[in-house]
Amino acid sequence: MKVLGMISGTSHDGIDVAVVDFAAHDGVLHGTVLHAASTPYPDELRDRLMSALPPESLTLAEACALDTLIGEAFARAAADAIDRAGGADLICSHGQTVYHWTEGRRVLGTLQFGQPAWIAERTGVPVVADVRIRDIAAGGQGAPLVALMDTMLLADLPGRPAALNLGGIANMTVLRPAAGAPIAYDTGPANALIDAAAIRATGGRLRFDMDGALAAAGTVHPALLGRLLAEPYYALAAPKTTGKELFHAEYLDKMLGDHPGISDVDVAATVTALTAETVAAEVRRYGVDTLVASGGGCANPTLMAMLAERLVGVRLTTSAEFGAPTETKEAIAFALIGWQTAHGLPGNAPSCTGAEGGRILGAIVPGAGPLRLPQPLAAPPAALRLSGARQ
Repeated sequence: MKVLGMISGTSHDGIDVAVVDFAAHDGVLHGTVLHAASTPYPDELRDRLMSALPPESLTLAEACALDTLIGEAFARAAADAIDRAGGADLICSHGQTVYHWTEGRRVLGTLQFGQPAWIAERTGVPVVADVRIRDIAAGGQGAPLVALMDTMLLADLPGRPAALNLGGIANMTVLRPAAGAPIAYDTGPANALIDAAAIRATGGRLRFDMDGALAAAGTVHPALLGRLLAEPYYALAAPKTTGKELFHAEYLDKMLGDHPGISDVDVAATVTALTAETVAAEVRRYGVDTLVASGGGCANPTLMAMLAERLVGVRLTTSAEFGAPTETKEAIAFALIGWQTAHGLPGNAPSCTGAEGGRILGAIVPGAGPLRLPQPLAAPPAALRLSGARQ
């Protein structure tokens, strides 16, 4: 079954797609990645989206417009991916998260833009969408949903491995904590504050720290780093989730208000160190011996070097070693969730999200013809093996 997974993450920079041909044999799900790519949002759309995100306010008129415009952008990206992959049987679209409603460790709701009807209409293929809310309704965090893929993809690794995604927010899946079942949670910001520092330093000319150059030119400011590390979120127990509702440009400006006069490059170095410090603390907490990284942060050599410096003795690698390109791993994860939904299988990992149990995720928008799904499987595959990734 060919499934197209789609997502725009917390960096809000574009749409990641992956078409995966899945087949289950003897308890193992084999996936051939037929196509994987990233499509940037048009500048005007990204500017409108960024202007609507917290802590900014949003009118219902603009919410409606963005839901449509992002849906149309996803539809174009889907049509292109399907053409390049030679077809698809199902699409799973995460859409674009614009708000994740949290109070402490409790999640009360979530909102993703990118109306899936536009995708179904453009491609004629059924679309699984709105995948987070069922986990939340069952008492979960609705995140990190990538934990299902992490536990399957790394199932054969010995010891105490973990997966790390460095998007706007960093999340980690620990496969074998001492307490037993896998756990997953957001450790804190990954690129969210690094991007904010780059925009601040360049007056908007750069939207991210290209090649980690700003941070590499600066020096970590100990007092500012200490202030950032005092954020109460880090002390919350897992499972927990966060986002740009908390870690945004105004948050950074507030922290800098207590430490005036720090150079732009030192700010960039310090927030990059913040990501490395908070991730490393969680790796040490759970005695992780292999850390498999993915996400846009893997392209930042300064961040990766800071992380390696803090994790002496830990094997640091990337998801590409396991067949999942670092930039599009989450798109593959949502292709997997779509496959699970189509086969009547849970798409969440309850011990990771905190849900009361496994749940079949999403709502399905039919394609051009009658909706025909495969026969449900009696048991989910225990492992995932990927091959064939190409751009």
